[in-house]
Amino acid sequence: MSLPKTLAEDVARNLVMVARLIDEDPEEAYAYSRIALRLASRVAAVREAAGFAAYATQKYAEALAEFRASRRMTGSVELWPVMADCERGLGRPERAMAMAGEPEVQKLDKAGQVEMRLVAAGARRDMGQIDAAIVTLQSPELASNSIQPWTPRLRYAYADALLEAGREDEAREWFGKALEADKDGSTDASDRLAELDGVEFVDALGDDEDETVDAPEAAPGDAADQDERGDEPGKA
Repeated sequence: MSLPKTLAEDVARNLVMVARLIDEDPEEAYAYSRIALRLASRVAAVREAAGFAAYATQKYAEALAEFRASRRMTGSVELWPVMADCERGLGRPERAMAMAGEPEVQKLDKAGQVEMRLVAAGARRDMGQIDAAIVTLQSPELASNSIQPWTPRLRYAYADALLEAGREDEAREWFGKALEADKDGSTDASDRLAELDGVEFVDALGDDEDETVDAPEAAPGDAADQDERGDEPGKA
């Protein structure tokens, strides 16, 4: 509302493209965010969108700068967890841990506090403190049977930490609980369970089909399989 109508429309179009592309094509979303930033760098929503686009492309220093700018403009603390995760991405987990103890955390809503807990646990793991990471994730939200938007990721992160600590049976249990809560497929808990159980997926076509049908060659630049880990920077 602070911009002239035509400029506001141009900025809005670019922000819409950022939102549409940030999951499927982060680099393209980042390009649109830079256009919006050039047009309206004094608008907090633009700085926030630019921050998330940079965060999605692992440009953590740039993302942190944009999030800080947005926070200065709005006074809101809602970006605090993702700012802490940027510190992890920059190789500064100790700063993320310090942020987890700041008064701003108490001002976050429940979802924000759970997100901060995930970031803090990830920072503990970055520092090799796996047992402390497990304790950090133990909370009323983890123990609750109520399914909330954060439940799958919280259970997944706990299972992953247990597995790193060598507690395989408990990890299997919690990957199962994460899968039960994950109706949208936001984690790869099913794959992790299959991996723990030694399940291998084979080509249903069999060898006969391989002999008669030539498979198309993969194009250069095709995406490789990637594991999802809830504790990695950018997954907070």
